[in-house]
Amino acid sequence: MSKASIALNRFGYGLKREQSVPDDPARYLLAQMDAFDPIPSAIAGRSDNAAKPGEILQMLRRLRQQRQMQASEGDADMAAMTEGMRGSDPLNGLPPEVRQSYMAAGQTLRRDVALRTHIAIASETPMMERMVHFWANHFSVSAQKPGTHYQVADHEFQAIRPFVLGRFADMLKAAVLHPAMLLYLDQFQSVGPNSRFMQMRARRRQGDQGGGPRGLNENLAREILELHTLGVDGGYSQSDVTEFARALTGWTIQGLGRLGRFTQEQANGAAFVDVAHEPGNRTIMGRSYRDTGADQALAVLDDLASHPATARFIATKLGRHFGGDDPPESLIARLEADFLRTGGDLASLTRALIEAPEVWTAEPVKFRQPFEWLVSVLRLTGVENLDARRISGALNEIGQMPWRATSPAGYDDLAGSWAGPDALFRRVELAERIARNAPADDVIERAQSAFPGTLSDNTRTWLSRAESGTQALGLLLVSPEMMRR
Repeated sequence: MSKASIALNRFGYGLKREQSVPDDPARYLLAQMDAFDPIPSAIAGRSDNAAKPGEILQMLRRLRQQRQMQASEGDADMAAMTEGMRGSDPLNGLPPEVRQSYMAAGQTLRRDVALRTHIAIASETPMMERMVHFWANHFSVSAQKPGTHYQVADHEFQAIRPFVLGRFADMLKAAVLHPAMLLYLDQFQSVGPNSRFMQMRARRRQGDQGGGPRGLNENLAREILELHTLGVDGGYSQSDVTEFARALTGWTIQGLGRLGRFTQEQANGAAFVDVAHEPGNRTIMGRSYRDTGADQALAVLDDLASHPATARFIATKLGRHFGGDDPPESLIARLEADFLRTGGDLASLTRALIEAPEVWTAEPVKFRQPFEWLVSVLRLTGVENLDARRISGALNEIGQMPWRATSPAGYDDLAGSWAGPDALFRRVELAERIARNAPADDVIERAQSAFPGTLSDNTRTWLSRAESGTQALGLLLVSPEMMRR
């Protein structure tokens, strides 16, 4: 691959139809950092018809009540709510108004998937869009869980995009304390066992163990340590997880009804409820944290963001995304050193990545994931303004719908997860349909511009032998150059 092709395809989402090839590839990438608009007009003017946090809680309460009515006596507790949230048919048995709200959120979600895709297709700063999607996957939330699907798009648009060139600590706090994450990892129902809330409930119910949160939930604390900061081998213990979970208690979403007088509203629909916070000082990873209410968890997050294990973990993931499934140790060390030197300045980290010689190696180093392949295909062909239904259908067909990863770890970033025969066949079928509806003139010239100095003799031969421009375009869309970057 030439440096121009690397800048277009490895760093970005490929050449747009009618776009010229950059003369200075590194400068082309650095200029995108200055030109990037974190909140483009399409997002700023977005019509958000999905339910807000308080409405989400109402839906979940109605869901719990419905499950309780159906459950046998003695089983109607918080497990009923959890079962409903994770069940295969979350709409089963819900009142009509709740079903309507749920379905409206699904329609909004499809529009947001299309919005995200169209922004990437049209972008003049495709490297920065790739960085947004990298970080959104790092802080993955999934719409597959009822409640979360109301908030996943806002999570990327408000908690990721504004911070991609800021401080990692700020992105970390915005991402993990956003309602989407608080719902996804059940933090919204985590309550300190010795909190004033639990004491009040015990007095009110005199020991009744009925509905309502039972106490501490460690999901968010564990995933922050394992997936977002230190990594699975980052040196933390089970005791650190539990203590961190205690520090996080009180962080929830807005709309808590009668607890409103105890609620401190936070950004993007989050809230801190002081009476639900576990009292006491905490010791986590050998550091002590005073009981400062909401600030206790924030102090922990700041320290995790600057921890050496976090620098190593982030450098490895970023190196893997741009430098290959098995990134060179020299690349990881370079990114790690920059992260530590700057305290997690992501603008500096991005510049260090662009300047790293290891990412400019001539051989393709990554297999394109389905989403990035589709965006690159649509940029190259000039196909625009696909409606939300067709965008969602295409992404479902090739197996990577945004905000639908099956685990909090996000979508895998290794070729083995995407390069199977069935997955490739689905791309071929979709490429044929796209080619039939796209301009098919000058395909070889377009291929040479899209992969400057990189188009192989074999690909050029197959394109020249095609029976029509449409067939040539279909072949180009599934060529080795289009599949790898």
